[in-house]
Amino acid sequence: MLKQSLQQRLLQKLSPQQIQLMKMIQLPTQAFEQKLKQEIEENPALETGKEIDDDEKDDFNDDYDSGNETIDTEINVDEYLSDDEIPSYRLQANNYSSDDDEKNIPYAAGKSFNQHLIEQLNTYSFSDKEYLIAEFLVGSIDESGYIRRPIEDIIDDLAFSQNLFTERKEVLAILNIIHQLDPAGVGARDLKECLLLQLKRKKETKERRLAIKLLDKSFEQFVKKHYKKLILKHEISEDELREAIKEIEKLNPKPGGNYVGSSKIVEQIIPDFTLNIDEGVLNVQLNARNAPELHVSREYYNLLKGYQESKNKSKSQKEAVFFVKQKLDAAKWFIDAVKQRQQTLLLTMNAIMHFQEAYFLSGDDRKLKPMILKDIAEKVNMDVSTISRVTNSKYVDTPYGTKLIKEFFSESMKNDQGDDVSTKEIKKILQTFIENETKSKPYTDDKLAELLKEKGYPIARRTIAKYREQLGLPVARLRKQF
Repeated sequence: MLKQSLQQRLLQKLSPQQIQLMKMIQLPTQAFEQKLKQEIEENPALETGKEIDDDEKDDFNDDYDSGNETIDTEINVDEYLSDDEIPSYRLQANNYSSDDDEKNIPYAAGKSFNQHLIEQLNTYSFSDKEYLIAEFLVGSIDESGYIRRPIEDIIDDLAFSQNLFTERKEVLAILNIIHQLDPAGVGARDLKECLLLQLKRKKETKERRLAIKLLDKSFEQFVKKHYKKLILKHEISEDELREAIKEIEKLNPKPGGNYVGSSKIVEQIIPDFTLNIDEGVLNVQLNARNAPELHVSREYYNLLKGYQESKNKSKSQKEAVFFVKQKLDAAKWFIDAVKQRQQTLLLTMNAIMHFQEAYFLSGDDRKLKPMILKDIAEKVNMDVSTISRVTNSKYVDTPYGTKLIKEFFSESMKNDQGDDVSTKEIKKILQTFIENETKSKPYTDDKLAELLKEKGYPIARRTIAKYREQLGLPVARLRKQF
């Protein structure tokens, strides 16, 4: 049975302008500059830089002294042609000098890892088919230097994308040649093969022969550091095992990493804020690149003025003035959005600065107070999601280095005296314990929990395990050194 009924619901929907503003707030400095450049290119009514000098500005305003005429296109010209009041978006000042602008740093063009390998391929003699296979294999090598795809998938891809039909035996023969390229270990399909390729390139010694045997026959036990089992299985002494391990530790588990890292252009972190201390008082400023001078195009105002003064308004003029209105509306909204972005960023960073005042005055990580997004949201009377967007991928230049703003946030835990302490402080103590442990007998999570309890932090073993994983530290067995 069908039934109709009326139902009232309260829904909150964001306008397209609000969504765009939220996206702008989230952008770090470089991305914001790109957005600004894109908006200026797409909207001819929006311009950047200084508009006109003060004398011209007075003449310019006098020229637009007009009545409150609403024209038959339903556009109020006075909304765009101000009489005696200068629009707020034309009064915005930028207190930064041109010397404060970040300078562009010229970068040398680097050679890609793939190009480096292709150049080596050209020193070998291949048939046309073999070269295509070799080139495809090199193209399948990732930045770490590995081919992580099954040979069968590569054979299928060669058939579909290159119209090249081959067999596993032929591909493996070419792969053996790839394994001869530099750096040693490149083109390996897993860590075991990578390490073995590097060892076999070296001059043969007793220690290296044993290292090859250990990796080839007992790789899983070696990775899991079951040293006693290795000694029994291969009938070797502790000293022999220790020497073989030293040889393996000299190898590079990511042969492509060094080359890729050195040829990449180093990314420059541009801080969004600058925080300094002036006679014991904290002060924060927004980066000049986040506060551009924007104004509405004078040419577009002239177009409106000409339309207003025209006695006979044609249909084409009306269509043109509607286009002008749309562009002016968009330009005015964008200028207001940029201003609102600046205010939101500064307001939020100010709140963080005052909340963590003890840390910013001293630079001592132990003085970082527990702070979550909600704490700052309540201080500035904004939504938690807005604070999250402001702090996302933003950096602040402090007297102690350039810091990611999200690093100042942490949850709280109570110590044995009932005081709230930051989890960052606990993680730092945990990391110190692990760094100073005896490597032949590393601390278990239970032992770490005991040590922290002695320090006044009663924390469960599972919480220790969680913090350890967040710090990127393995379990005790894998931290053990022979």
